[in-house]
Amino acid sequence: MQMTQEPSILTESLENLQNVDSNVIHKYLEDLVPDILNFAVQIVLAVLLYLIGRRVILFLCRFLRKSLERRNVDIEVCQFLDSVGRYSLYFILWLMILTLFGITTASVIAVLGSAGLTLGLALQGSLANFAGGVLILLLRPFHVEDYIISSETGHEGIVKEISTFYTRIQTADNQTVLIPNGKLADGAIVNVTGQQTRRLDILVGISYHADLKKAKRLLQELAERETRRLDDQPVSVFVSELGECSVQLGCRFWVASADYWQTRWDMLEAVKLTFDENGIEIPFPQMDVHMKTQSPF
Repeated sequence: MQMTQEPSILTESLENLQNVDSNVIHKYLEDLVPDILNFAVQIVLAVLLYLIGRRVILFLCRFLRKSLERRNVDIEVCQFLDSVGRYSLYFILWLMILTLFGITTASVIAVLGSAGLTLGLALQGSLANFAGGVLILLLRPFHVEDYIISSETGHEGIVKEISTFYTRIQTADNQTVLIPNGKLADGAIVNVTGQQTRRLDILVGISYHADLKKAKRLLQELAERETRRLDDQPVSVFVSELGECSVQLGCRFWVASADYWQTRWDMLEAVKLTFDENGIEIPFPQMDVHMKTQSPF
């Protein structure tokens, strides 16, 4: 009789346990459904907020650029303010999206502050580039479309864009180079086209046996015949140096910055051809060796 009761008790216990488990699971699912629906609504609102906020940011950035262009603000300043404004607005947008999920702004700022300190130590180079970009925009050592030479990096070319962290230049052989703004701000910058005019210096060596006065006269005539020379500045021909192998002559006049290189190339070719026609030797470096023999007696 006792053995018959034990299976029945065990069966009742299993049935009660199954009923309890099913009730608990059912209640858990009932409580979970509103949370899932609430989370889905939050995701939909976040997506809508992002899409609307993105359009608003694009509109504000476009409005800012047009306002700065109407006031004739430099293009590099427009690019910098556009970048800073866009990043700032996107930061505010993401803070608004996080608040939809119950994350407070104060906690986000605290986390970002501690993370910013860590990243600041790890990304010192990027911060230096940002500071260099700000200095470049404030001091304006060069502008877009200027031809610059960076002594720090050794690169040279036409400035195409000044962004927050990098300056993009186009080299003479049509290569694109991104130079960190920190490098540009720390080193010397040569702005080749910063002025409208440039002085052209031609240096050429002639032999000590050549006719010095004739060589100077030929240089003077070549410079005066140059059509790209600025007439308001005089031509200067002079003896620059008495070197070891040659007499160094100099010819100096002014041209427009845009004509500098082509004028220089044409003048060098004209000097060589004219000196050859008139028998004036342009010597190459040489050394005279005098051997002294000693009599054995």
